[in-house]
Amino acid sequence: MHTQEEIKEIFNQKRTFFDDGHTQSYEFRLEQLKLFKAAIENYEEEILEALHKDMRKPKFEAYTSEIGIMLEEIEHTIKNFKNWMEPQKVSTPMVLHPSSSHIYKQPLGVVLIIGPWNYPFQLLMAPLVGAIAAGNCAIIKPSNETPHTAKVVEKLVESTFDKNYISVVQGSGSAMGPLLIENNRFDHIFFTGSPKVGSQIAGMAAKHLTPVTLELGGKSPAIVDKSVNIEVAAKRLVWAKFFNAGQTCVCPDYLLVNEDIKEVFVTEMQKNIRLFYGENPQQSKDLARIVNVKRFEILKQYLNKGRILIGGQFDEEDRYIAPTLIDEVGMNDAIMQEEIFGPIMPILTYKTNDEVIKQVRNHRYPLACYIFSNDDSNKNYFIQHIEFGGGCVNNCMVHLVNPELPFGGVGNSGMGKYHGKDSFDTMSHTKSVIKTATWFDPSLRYAPYTDNKLKWAECFMG
Repeated sequence: MHTQEEIKEIFNQKRTFFDDGHTQSYEFRLEQLKLFKAAIENYEEEILEALHKDMRKPKFEAYTSEIGIMLEEIEHTIKNFKNWMEPQKVSTPMVLHPSSSHIYKQPLGVVLIIGPWNYPFQLLMAPLVGAIAAGNCAIIKPSNETPHTAKVVEKLVESTFDKNYISVVQGSGSAMGPLLIENNRFDHIFFTGSPKVGSQIAGMAAKHLTPVTLELGGKSPAIVDKSVNIEVAAKRLVWAKFFNAGQTCVCPDYLLVNEDIKEVFVTEMQKNIRLFYGENPQQSKDLARIVNVKRFEILKQYLNKGRILIGGQFDEEDRYIAPTLIDEVGMNDAIMQEEIFGPIMPILTYKTNDEVIKQVRNHRYPLACYIFSNDDSNKNYFIQHIEFGGGCVNNCMVHLVNPELPFGGVGNSGMGKYHGKDSFDTMSHTKSVIKTATWFDPSLRYAPYTDNKLKWAECFMG
């Protein structure tokens, strides 16, 4: 682990590199983004192997959610960020003429990006795309819970970027967080992780008045009404819930299904679990494992309450928990107190839409919400009455894939947005400038102030 002096030196290298103007030009930023994309392609097999060693991620899931989505994000940014950089001219009030008004997007300086363990490559590297495009230097810290991926990340960064421009620091979050944040005045901090740690990050950053983007989590509901296409909805929910063994920040955390269709819907979900993973999911190559023993023990305890409808098997040595549906769960049970972050789906029912709102607000501000319905009035009702970061109608998790859509939480599930232009904007300072001509200089604003000047001011500004 780095010492405080080493961290200070790493930080100062970035500050000097930025202050010397290396990152300002469009050409430099474009070159770095192209190098970044090429590096990911060159290291693809090593990244996939590391993800398998850390969490036994299936190759398909690892590629689509960690590599493919990154390549799309970089390509989208390459195509568009020149336009994002251009100053924007806006209208100017008559009272300020002869003037023109402009908005400039300026780099922030040196940013810190702290990544999580559940998608240890993509969720660390995606914010870096915005940091590069916006003209910043960066220090990035991978999760120590996924050491193989962290090692590949460091190797990729060191072989691609000038160490004075972008570099990696390793170590536990509890130790490295204070070393990085309390002793260095970053221009922005981007953190992805739990609300508890996010609160600690924000507290440390506040000492330097450093702005933060916090991508956190929450208990994201999946709401299924009577009008739904049962076959399609069940298949999509099973895919989303057990993708990466449920270790996804926008994973559907629990099911709220209309009581009139509960039995048939659960039966359809059970059918799809068997279809996807076979009669013995532990033998399936398509199911990831729990990241560590600590997480495994937490998840295992959740199996003690409620009635298991399918699954429930576990193997500590293999860090395996079967895809599980649990019925007869109460809001006061442990499984409903925190984000589950595992392959266990509690099933709750409702009669009326008002009941849905009441139940969701027991865990207000989820990061995501998934509405399965073919009734437009129900769709609109839930979208308007539930406060959530983002979500889908008749789908799950795929809103992350579109770089045109801002991604982020609300309330306890986070603050700030990123992806596509929102990443660029998050990593930029919006600078307002008025340019005034000198060929005409009205005396209206200058003393001595007269009644006549006041009347003109009222005319222009009223």
